[in-house]
Amino acid sequence: MNLKLKLHNTLSGKSEIFQPIDENNVKMYVCGPTVYDRPHIGNARSVVVFDVLYRILKFLYKDVTYVRNITDIDDKIYKAALEKNIEVLDLTDKTIKMHHDDMEEMNVLPVAISPRATEHIKDIVNFVEQLIKSGNAYVTKGHVYFDVSSFKNYGHLSKKNTDDLISGARIEISELKKNPLDFVLWKPIDENFNLGWDSPWGLGRPGWHIECSAMSQKYLGDLFDIHGGGIDLVFPHHENEIAQSCSFSHQEKLANYWIHNGHLTINGTKMSKSAKNFFTVNELLKKYDGEVIRFMFLMTHYSAPINFSFDTLDQAKNILNRWYNALLNTEPEETDEICQDAFDALLDNMNTSKAISILSLKVGEINKLGNRELAGKFANTCRVLLGLMHRSPSSWFCGEISNQKAWVESRIEARSIAKKTKNYDKADSIRAELLSHGIVLEDHENGTKWKLQN
Repeated sequence: MNLKLKLHNTLSGKSEIFQPIDENNVKMYVCGPTVYDRPHIGNARSVVVFDVLYRILKFLYKDVTYVRNITDIDDKIYKAALEKNIEVLDLTDKTIKMHHDDMEEMNVLPVAISPRATEHIKDIVNFVEQLIKSGNAYVTKGHVYFDVSSFKNYGHLSKKNTDDLISGARIEISELKKNPLDFVLWKPIDENFNLGWDSPWGLGRPGWHIECSAMSQKYLGDLFDIHGGGIDLVFPHHENEIAQSCSFSHQEKLANYWIHNGHLTINGTKMSKSAKNFFTVNELLKKYDGEVIRFMFLMTHYSAPINFSFDTLDQAKNILNRWYNALLNTEPEETDEICQDAFDALLDNMNTSKAISILSLKVGEINKLGNRELAGKFANTCRVLLGLMHRSPSSWFCGEISNQKAWVESRIEARSIAKKTKNYDKADSIRAELLSHGIVLEDHENGTKWKLQN
């Protein structure tokens, strides 16, 4: 049995066999949401991707410590609070709850630790103080900046030298900085953002990048196994995290493996709130089950971009209907076993699209042979590793009015299969089952039609 997990490591630019620091406790940190509004589906894709990785790791190893932070202090948050005329903490509390509710609808597992930046100001201040003492940061008029020239490996993650980064990136220009690439660790409050905390440099608040370094160090230590996030975070966020964390710890690395998921686009343009070309998860949940949204993400390899469309969501829904219908027709045996070939696909750099193709072939076998053992392995693989098929088939088809037509058609298909295999008792029981729901079947030469009972 192949139980070696291979992951594409952004740091090395290669696919590598995953070797944990401690096989008894794998440690993973993933950049979480900035909580000023409901998550859009671009945000949700990253959460689902790393939920699958979390599930794979939990299957392979004794314990997994998964930390996903919450950025609850930021210019965008303050601006949104002003626009809505509410307190910042009221906004963030409300938004965090909406985020958790939306993720739960997509069957995302709770993480081990979900730290909020505002609850770790002391840790952040201590971190910044250490960087100043080591000569990696400097103070200018209440601002504290990281001195990029003090870190020789800057640009290693993004594979760019400092000249390329200066010319090609959006960098805050300020006369307070020694170098254009220097980034802020602490900033004073101003007339536009007056929420702050006491520090040795005056009343202020942390920069964005330092939050993740302070919290990952607190909960996972100086060096951990996996750091993840969206591809747009490689520079500057993750590059800056490495610089400040390695300067703090005097380690060569912050994490051994850096994993990044691709963008979610609309008409080829990255989905973002600033571009106003996005759908929130909540908007889509009014039309589609959360499992359908999750399935849509998994149909594409995590590292590739997804060009969002409602056609893709409909395709995901149709496949799930077929999968649930197979379990409706062939009641799965209870088992802890999985479909090894589908798991092998997941072990090969989380190839969810290949795993889905393999599982779809299993559905064909289940429908053809009525194999309850295979149905059990199929269902367990979906539930445990992909976070799918966690509901009963009857709940899936009858839970919502929008799914009733699909359920009726699935039962007609099951009856047709029963008749072809000369299982007439089952065919009659399906007809009776539908009639009990007020559905009348009419058999014709070109197929079976249905109507509501008068």
